[in-house]
Amino acid sequence: MRILSLECSATPASVAILDFDKNEYKVLAYRFRNEGLTHSQTLVPMIDEVLREADVSLSSIDYFAINVGPGSFTGVRIGVAALKGITALDGANCIPVSTLQSMAYNYADVPGTHTICATMDARCQQTYTATFTVSDGKVSRLTEDSAIMVTELGDYLKTLNNSIIFVGDGANLCYNILNVKINCVIAPEEHLWQNAISTALAAIDMLRDGFKPIPSSEILPVYLRAPQAERELKRRNS
Repeated sequence: MRILSLECSATPASVAILDFDKNEYKVLAYRFRNEGLTHSQTLVPMIDEVLREADVSLSSIDYFAINVGPGSFTGVRIGVAALKGITALDGANCIPVSTLQSMAYNYADVPGTHTICATMDARCQQTYTATFTVSDGKVSRLTEDSAIMVTELGDYLKTLNNSIIFVGDGANLCYNILNVKINCVIAPEEHLWQNAISTALAAIDMLRDGFKPIPSSEILPVYLRAPQAERELKRRNS
């Protein structure tokens, strides 16, 4: 079976097509761009590119996966809109994936057991975050997705007594604040960024665990806090 996945929840954007069965997967095509361009400029051309490289049509894709948040409000909305656009005609089977959960799958092919803290910079020394263990490809969630202060995250990670690997665009922020309190490292570049391959791997595991895909019309962005403009309006009116 084939799955096409989208990721544009932060500055980078990526698209992937994977072929998979019960136990294995193969990447048929992948595009990743971190060029400072808007996702509205890059996402649809990348979809066209991976379809051509994989030599498949949209009609031959069995599932569609997308990171629905948390993340950039604009980026997540663009991704969801793109998914709805490419699946509007056939009511395709869609799988909404937590951005933070997908980031743990950056270590799915790394042998051994790792404690992964997926983190995205939420500004003002806050982070969107969730923590996972990845053991020889099996991803297990330790905490739910949340928006918290980095110092509060450090208080939790300290209780684990494990070496922590920070993954995501908030890795530098968290490391710079917390490295004096906990044993931690930043993931190397090849495992650092949220990406569409990891989105697909998370979605495939969801299917294997019994998740029932939904129509793209039911896919909605997931935000852990209100947009900045809404927060500012509420503050001024309080």
